[in-house]
Amino acid sequence: MSEAKATADSRSLRQRWLPHPLLTVVLTGFWMLLLNDFSMGGLVVGLALGILIPLYTTSFWPTPPRIKSYPKATAYFFLVLWDIVQANIQVAYWILFWKNEQLKPKFFTVPLDIRVPEGVATLMGTITMTPGTVSSDLSADGKALLVHGIHVPDEAAMILNIKTRYEARLLEIFR
Repeated sequence: MSEAKATADSRSLRQRWLPHPLLTVVLTGFWMLLLNDFSMGGLVVGLALGILIPLYTTSFWPTPPRIKSYPKATAYFFLVLWDIVQANIQVAYWILFWKNEQLKPKFFTVPLDIRVPEGVATLMGTITMTPGTVSSDLSADGKALLVHGIHVPDEAAMILNIKTRYEARLLEIFR
């Protein structure tokens, strides 16, 4: 009986001090990337931020996000990173070599299948972080997302790209 109690106490201790361990790792990693230099002092500050920020914000998280597949989440991270690099090059090309009249900026609505709040937030963040697009608004019922694109020659193709490239993967990642 005492062994079960010790396991429950250690679990609650971990939950108290590391309520969101994945967030702790991600925040620490991003801190190290922002520093652009590895040092023990930087790692200590990164770990402190990685522990303190989730502790401070844990009251805003009613339940931790349910991730089905960490390998798919990692693959999604690298996919978005690659898309951000490509979009930076594309937007720079448009700015440097195209006339304003050639661009076709447009607002368009993306119908959403994903309902998990963390998944919707991740999709909105992905769209906003990718140069050339920005998430502008989420409908009150959470079923549609208003997006602005700097160059949208084919709205249907843009919507299909967002749904297949990002939303479909997020549906596989979040429960």
